[in-house]
Amino acid sequence: MKPSIILSSLALFAQSLGALEKPNIILVFADDISARELPLYGSSTWSPPAGGDTNDPAYRAHTPVLEQMAEEGCWIETAWAATVCSPSRAMMMTGRYAHLHKWWHNKDVGLAPEPNPKKQKWNLCDSSPIQLGHVAQKAGYATYWAGKTQMPGDLRRYGYDEGCLTPGNLSDTDNPFTDFKHFYKKVDGKRVLFDVDTGKEVDTYQQHGWYWYPHVRLMNAKGKSGFQWWPNTEEAIAEFGLGTYGPDVELDFVFDYMDRQKEAGKPFFIYHCSHLGHDAWDWLNPDSPSKWPGTPVIKWTGKGYERTTPHITGDQGKYETHGTVTEPGIHHHVNYLDYQIWLYQNKIEEMGIADNTVLIFCADNGTSGYGKSSSDRQKGTHVPLIFHAPGLTKRGKQDILVNLSDFLPTIAELTGYQLPADYEINGESLVPFLFSDKTDHRDWIYAYQKSETLIRGRKVMKDGRGKWWDVENTPADLISFPQIKDWKALSPEHRAERKKLTGIIPRFDLHATQHDAPANK
Repeated sequence: MKPSIILSSLALFAQSLGALEKPNIILVFADDISARELPLYGSSTWSPPAGGDTNDPAYRAHTPVLEQMAEEGCWIETAWAATVCSPSRAMMMTGRYAHLHKWWHNKDVGLAPEPNPKKQKWNLCDSSPIQLGHVAQKAGYATYWAGKTQMPGDLRRYGYDEGCLTPGNLSDTDNPFTDFKHFYKKVDGKRVLFDVDTGKEVDTYQQHGWYWYPHVRLMNAKGKSGFQWWPNTEEAIAEFGLGTYGPDVELDFVFDYMDRQKEAGKPFFIYHCSHLGHDAWDWLNPDSPSKWPGTPVIKWTGKGYERTTPHITGDQGKYETHGTVTEPGIHHHVNYLDYQIWLYQNKIEEMGIADNTVLIFCADNGTSGYGKSSSDRQKGTHVPLIFHAPGLTKRGKQDILVNLSDFLPTIAELTGYQLPADYEINGESLVPFLFSDKTDHRDWIYAYQKSETLIRGRKVMKDGRGKWWDVENTPADLISFPQIKDWKALSPEHRAERKKLTGIIPRFDLHATQHDAPANK
């Protein structure tokens, strides 16, 4: 590239990014939603309420706000996570792959350094001490964590000043405000799971209610150190009940935090890990065959959303929703996320900060019953990703490759934090692509599941099962790529890319040889 062109590109980059001065950043990180669930991605199939595949338009999400956000901002055609929650969140939060943070799968985490007599897993804060929250804090930002945590240990170590948490683990079993939870007890010598609400045995995994009548804990709420259950005031206790919806509670606390930071004159970073998209036990309909409980009823008017206030009565597994709760299905979860993005946009406008706020929508892995925990092609890794910010030089669909590891360096560059030169990260900042005339981002992306590795470039992809696929063209269902069986029948470019990707894999494929933390020296 000629020097004059380089200087022109740098000038455009500086001018575009100059529109943002310590920008507020809101990252909405949804749960278990494949890219195919958003109509934006144009897939010919999506997920019905019981899981699997359908092309029935009755189960198609309706997302006018996300589509407008993608048109006015930009959306990424191929963004990759890991195949399941914990390692994906580790990748997002640390900018690293599992060979460094050792979170290979939800229940496959490397041991902490020796001596380790109790065989404890390596805490993410110890394996990777610089994370999204820390980066924003060090850059002078106020930081807030909302929704699903999925992280063990002291949650105050992850770099967030405050939080409204609807836990994704089962450490908070003593909630006095709701009986939407499960417990184990021994029956005839066997460990059996029961529903606290009904007292009946259930066939599911142990969980708390994070949707209706939710479990909510506040972290460092308004200057109070530590954790406390919510509702935490007489007024909140009086209003709390069956019609209380966890995703609404999260957003109320996020908006309060945003207001307080604007009043304090401080930029903020919101890490909103919504449960929406995640399957769950349906306490309102214990016999439901669906994976996804209904949401509050919302209606798009063409100009905005109208929401019906939930009215739910009953007890012990027998409930009446009086037409205020939707039928089950992941499409309703995606619709409700669209509604919440609309609320975010309205809030940003009302606060007068739209000209200095970055809004990002993403998800952590593929849909349950389709892609979650699957290393088949990119079923488990292909997630939606949409950016909206003033100063963007990209609009609409962007045919680039993005990895969740790219978020840490992107947030660092947006906030002005300089990552230490000797601190290894595996992501690449998206800022130059988003805010300059740079035409591409990176030429390969990587993912992992236990001992399996997945990698793809522009033309070829290797999945976790060791199969290679021709990804030069995107099929109608986003997944039915041609399997490569005869490399000689493909172009030299295909073969060259395979050689390149094969050479990259050994840098990260260390499950067998470096599964645990390095030994202390």
